Amino acid sequence: MTYFLFYFILYPLSILPLALLYIICFPFYLIMAFIIRYRKRIVDDNFSKSFPEWSKWQIWKARQRYYLHFGQLAAEMLKMLTMSRKNVLRRYRCSNPEVVNKYFDQGKSVVLMSSHHNNWEWMVLSVDMQFKHHGIGVGAHNTNKVFEKLINRARTRYGDQVVFHDNVRDVMAYHEENHIPAVYMILCDQSPGCVAHSYITEFFHRKTGFIRGAEGFARKYDLPVLYYEVVKERIGKYRLDVHEICEHPNELPEGAIMQKYVELLEQTIKNHPYYWLWSHRRWKHKCD
Repeated sequence: MTYFLFYFILYPLSILPLALLYIICFPFYLIMAFIIRYRKRIVDDNFSKSFPEWSKWQIWKARQRYYLHFGQLAAEMLKMLTMSRKNVLRRYRCSNPEVVNKYFDQGKSVVLMSSHHNNWEWMVLSVDMQFKHHGIGVGAHNTNKVFEKLINRARTRYGDQVVFHDNVRDVMAYHEENHIPAVYMILCDQSPGCVAHSYITEFFHRKTGFIRGAEGFARKYDLPVLYYEVVKERIGKYRLDVHEICEHPNELPEGAIMQKYVELLEQTIKNHPYYWLWSHRRWKHKCD
């Protein structure tokens, strides 16, 4: 059934122009926003606690903007299956790749921290195109293994590599021991499985746990740590802005990298609050 859905429905739809896909996906926005009201309670709770100064009208308006973006994101993820290199770089481009590329010229890998803000899937597809390094995206397993295999085949067709928590250590060890400069793209805003081993700090007025993996890997191999934010310039057009967190992580106190990441992430979301993954139960674990 998954193969049928992928090859006879999703893939043919993906061949259509992106503008047409936006039109096709617009009814899904209407269904999400006004009929099923997808995870409305979670979205409203996240907005109201993250922005306590907002009125009920502002929260309602933010929810509609979020649902609209979510529908557009669905169209863009669908288009990812067949996007050409030229089309990817026309719509998704780094403004300052030299911040990353200078480390390639020094023979160094980098840890690139980011989040589920705006379109993250096109970054997975295009890391190898954006920078000189070999691109490696660190992700979470999908419950549907067949779909995971098919979607990862699409994600990696331009040279990127996708790894998971159960093989990321081996992949990083291979690249570092063989001096193959890689950029490790890690979305660090997911809810941790174990709060006791997470980095806990204030994030949007609540004690929040963050997975420590990115900082741990950076310290182990003494890798520069960078943060990138995805800015939505207009529908279907994004800009990547890279910011340096540190060059030598072991010169900083424990937790300093994670703290800087959290501060940058919060500012990114405040600048464009409708484009984060607000329907995710980010604060399901108590960290007090």
